[in-house]
Amino acid sequence: MHIAVLMKRVPETTARVRPAAGGRSVEVQGGETIISTYDEIALERAIQLREAGVATKLTVVCLGAAEATKEVRKALAMGADEGLLLVDAEPFRDPASAAEVLAGAVKDLGAQLVICGWKALDDDSAVVGGCVAARLGWAYASFATKLDVAGGTATVHREMEGATEVLAVALPAVITVQKGLAEPRFASLKGIMAAKKKPLVEKPAPAASNASALDAYLPPPDRPPGRIVGEGVAAVAELVRVLKEEVHAL
Repeated sequence: MHIAVLMKRVPETTARVRPAAGGRSVEVQGGETIISTYDEIALERAIQLREAGVATKLTVVCLGAAEATKEVRKALAMGADEGLLLVDAEPFRDPASAAEVLAGAVKDLGAQLVICGWKALDDDSAVVGGCVAARLGWAYASFATKLDVAGGTATVHREMEGATEVLAVALPAVITVQKGLAEPRFASLKGIMAAKKKPLVEKPAPAASNASALDAYLPPPDRPPGRIVGEGVAAVAELVRVLKEEVHAL
């Protein structure tokens, strides 16, 4: 079985992001770029399945800037067999267009199982995995906190309110994962050296066929100044009124 892990390059969570001049892009100040956290969890579980002999090949697929070779090489150092970087020159690509490109890449690879994070840490769209499954016409399960594969079936555990839902999903399938599924490993020195010899194919991504348009990136509005409604017990009635009638928190 061939597993494809969809991976996105994002700014690390400590980076400061603000709209660039003109509002059509963003500037990242400080911090490095990383593999999106949920995608890294997906990668770890895929490596475990590969090591257990469930899969014969593991390919990492990344749609992003040419500089994303750093993240793809890290994935190879962790244990992926090969990498595919679809270099995207588009200033904006919506989730539907991204899913179209990724689904095409998966189809060309001949993979039978796609694993990825349930969302990326930068845009939080949380729909690409499902759109990829729809494009491929494959089964789909989301928010996996446990994933096992045997006999052409993926068994997916999903945490629900006070319960665990267990799904049997026939392959081929797309599975998106949640925290708790696996703890990503650190790349060893041996893995880092081996990654230099593993195949990493770079090719231009197709032009975007966006179903939506980007108007602008806007900073969040400034918080209103604080307000003191009184002191001590005498302020309780006014505080309750404000929370109920103005803030609508009660």
